[in-house]
Amino acid sequence: QVQLVESGGGLVQAGGSLRLSCAASGRSFTTYDMGWFRQAPGKERVFVAAIRWSGATTDYADSVKGRFTISRDNAKNTVYLQMNSLKPEDTAVYYCATRRGLFAAYSSNSREYDYWGQGTQVTVSS
Repeated sequence: QVQLVESGGGLVQAGGSLRLSCAASGRSFTTYDMGWFRQAPGKERVFVAAIRWSGATTDYADSVKGRFTISRDNAKNTVYLQMNSLKPEDTAVYYCATRRGLFAAYSSNSREYDYWGQGTQVTVSS
């Protein structure tokens, strides 16, 4: 069982930055892929970014490439999402999620992720 706790959301003006954190429980963090997803009001949850268990591979949605950076600190069981040049369309609840990555193919499909955090609200004002 893995528990995830997100933090770092808030209100920011367009063009500003935020850094989200996701702290994971459990001793197998280094074997888990980590992902960030977001859900805007009235819309489906969509993929934002992911990082493989090894940290060697990252992936981003086209809408955030060049602006967001995902990273992980295995010593702290934590994954981060650095968000720069924020836009009003980035407003959403952001969720951290994880899945066993060792010996598994990479996936950005939310259905492939087994554990989810409670979400943190990010609001970008124009």
